Amino acid sequence: MTTGIVAGPVPRDAVLVTGADAAAYLQGQISQDVEAVAPGTSAWSLVLAPQGKVDAWFRLTRGGDGSFVLDVDAGFGDTLTARLERFRLRVDVSFESLAGWRMLAVRGPRAAEAWLDTVEAEVRSSVDWPGFGGIDLLGPNTEPPPGLPVDGSGDLEAARIRAGWPAMGRELTERTIPAEIAGLVESSVSFTKGCYTGQELVARIDSRGGNVPRPVRLLEIRGDGEVSPGDEITVDGKAVGAITSAAADPDSAVTVALGPVHRRVEPPAAATVAGLAATVLAAPGAAAPA
Repeated sequence: MTTGIVAGPVPRDAVLVTGADAAAYLQGQISQDVEAVAPGTSAWSLVLAPQGKVDAWFRLTRGGDGSFVLDVDAGFGDTLTARLERFRLRVDVSFESLAGWRMLAVRGPRAAEAWLDTVEAEVRSSVDWPGFGGIDLLGPNTEPPPGLPVDGSGDLEAARIRAGWPAMGRELTERTIPAEIAGLVESSVSFTKGCYTGQELVARIDSRGGNVPRPVRLLEIRGDGEVSPGDEITVDGKAVGAITSAAADPDSAVTVALGPVHRRVEPPAAATVAGLAATVLAAPGAAAPA
């Protein structure tokens, strides 16, 4: 991965947003500044519950015709649409699931090579995972070009975890406070736009320096043994959190994992997970598209 390229399909749900009021409606519902997103470009955003917890984290791509494509982790398209539909009243905006769309994720130093231009894609978005730059290609006919080394999900999952890139249903749930994920607020929230649903909690935590009860941390786990989501993280014999994602790291002899850890634990810290020695580290965190 450090010198080459890794690619594979990543399940995503896509939603098309249309209508004369689409931009204005989204501006009042999501955390990103819709007006700052130029046609043909993308930005990450949150849609929050009124109490400020995460309903969905997604990418918004603005079309040249005033439409938008929203893509989110697979299985959460209906959740995203239902949340955006909840406050729709007397506005010209419609939401349509883009069934059959697929995403090809490409990561590594060679991810920008010109031959990727041969891939049919409605959405092309640069992605700056900390330590793993790359590109996402999304559309109804997104197939890898001949010769692209497609790995599947193994190396990509390890790269996602090591980058601290959160996943819906794992690091991001209906209980998640956005500031618990390193870099999520910085990449997905505008503090200069107008009001949007759920902004009070985000603004209050930001004004207090971002201190949250259980920030998500990166863990390196050593030794032979299986690590699974739900496994307890212990420090000095006390439970301080639980694993949400884990994968073998192909570039080292460790398992990398993510999980919320009590704020009293200052990284780096020695820990135990599933009977194995581990180190709690600060997660690099989600970054904005390049």
